[in-house]
Amino acid sequence: MRLFIAINFDTQTIEHMLDVQERLRAVGKGNFSQPENLHLTLVFLGEIAPDRVPAIRQIMSSLSVPVLRLCFNHVGSFKRDGGDILWIGLAENKALLEVQRQLSQRLTDTGFVLERRSFSPHITLARQVKFKVEPDYCAILSEPFIARTNSISLMLSERIGGKLTYTEQFSVTAK
Repeated sequence: MRLFIAINFDTQTIEHMLDVQERLRAVGKGNFSQPENLHLTLVFLGEIAPDRVPAIRQIMSSLSVPVLRLCFNHVGSFKRDGGDILWIGLAENKALLEVQRQLSQRLTDTGFVLERRSFSPHITLARQVKFKVEPDYCAILSEPFIARTNSISLMLSERIGGKLTYTEQFSVTAK
């Protein structure tokens, strides 16, 4: 099972992200994320044996998940040879960083092997993008927007009928 722990968003937040995505479509071509796949990855677990899922659920349940107020305030890209990855980023949020840190620490302490790269909170809007014109990222995100969230989810990533699909397996909500 290919798994990750993420924050999913409400319809209004997704609509804001889709508006930004549409402005990006005007300046580049690529593989744009489907609305149902827009999420913030907290921890990528990778291929996990099904018998390890109860341990992940227990770790998630042991966290005190806060209500988070996330401010999306910039757009950027990760440069890649086959085309850039475009994303929307967040203002620094200490509560979010603490949730991610605790999750990573508890998973590592339980024997899960996680990626070593530092956490850079963002939502991927498109992959393999080739620009027609150089984007003005400040104009693409005309103004910051806020999302409130109160849960984290264990997500399954799989291809169904050739389409990348993310399915929630378990969720923990703020108490």
